[in-house]
Amino acid sequence: MGLLTIGAFAKASRLSPKALRLYDELGLLVPARVDPVTGYRLYAPAQLERARLVAWLRRLGMPLARIRHVCALDAGPAAEEIRAFWAQVEADTAARRELAAFLLTHLSWKEPAMPLGIRYAALSETGLVREHNQDTAYAGDRLLAVADGYGRQGATASAAAVDALKRLETDGIPAGGLLNVLQDAMEEAERAVRGVGQAGSPGGSPAGDAGTTLTAMLWTGSQLALVHIGDSRAYLLRDGGLFRITHDHTLVQSMVDEGRLTPAEAASHPERSLLVRALGEGADTTADLRLHDARRADRYLLCSDGLSAVVPDDEIRRVLSGGGAPEQTVRAFVALANGSGGPDNVSCVVADVVEVPG
Repeated sequence: MGLLTIGAFAKASRLSPKALRLYDELGLLVPARVDPVTGYRLYAPAQLERARLVAWLRRLGMPLARIRHVCALDAGPAAEEIRAFWAQVEADTAARRELAAFLLTHLSWKEPAMPLGIRYAALSETGLVREHNQDTAYAGDRLLAVADGYGRQGATASAAAVDALKRLETDGIPAGGLLNVLQDAMEEAERAVRGVGQAGSPGGSPAGDAGTTLTAMLWTGSQLALVHIGDSRAYLLRDGGLFRITHDHTLVQSMVDEGRLTPAEAASHPERSLLVRALGEGADTTADLRLHDARRADRYLLCSDGLSAVVPDDEIRRVLSGGGAPEQTVRAFVALANGSGGPDNVSCVVADVVEVPG
């Protein structure tokens, strides 16, 4: 078979002539020959496979620069690159889904018939192995927070992140402004953590000296707004069922999401604590936002991985369901973590949603 005109090649490859001209200009799909007199582009039949790959990758929404990279790879590495791209697309879609859910819940909110409030307690201890406690746990009338610091200035970083959110205890929230308030508070927390790292590094240059996870909930009177980054966790006990309402931002969790690891394999993976999102220099600082309508008798747990990594979910559910006051419950969780060897700092916050007498 001889060379194909651009029209014939466009039909065979399912790419428009306009797209083919663009891909030629970008060096992505160069014609086999250009007629020196007419300037017509002519393509070899052997180029159809590459052209069809380009067409399919464009349908996936892959940027042209990345398509060029994929087309330069052998089949195996190209497949891995496509898998990685699609995992990122799904992660981005999930993040937008969470944001959409947040906005829908926020905009459709209605005043509850019975005023609600929270009763709470927080506790943070070093554990049995670590020399220092880099966690911070806080519980107040409106703010619940757990942060797990890392690096040489980890303790200061976790405290700075939580302190940056404490203004939410007293600041009013303008109508329709909850999302903006939370974004502003997280940006302030990020700046505070970076400031800690820069102050603790020689010459003020950041060197990974400070970083932290942050999982916090803001009580609005009938709802709890969640902000989350890292691998600290938030759980909800409702009607006897335990629900984890955060998603770990770790390397192994991303591998589970991509189907490359099972949850059981992730639990014992040597890099299970490697974060892909956190507050700190050089990290992806994109936080998850969610909004939860509170119900009477709901019970929330926020904890660092010093608890969740060593205490299984069924034990967490058992303790939360035990009926003890928040103060008793946080002590029970710390005792459980230490009873499992206490390999890490352990911090937790427990909050009960209760009716407030009128």
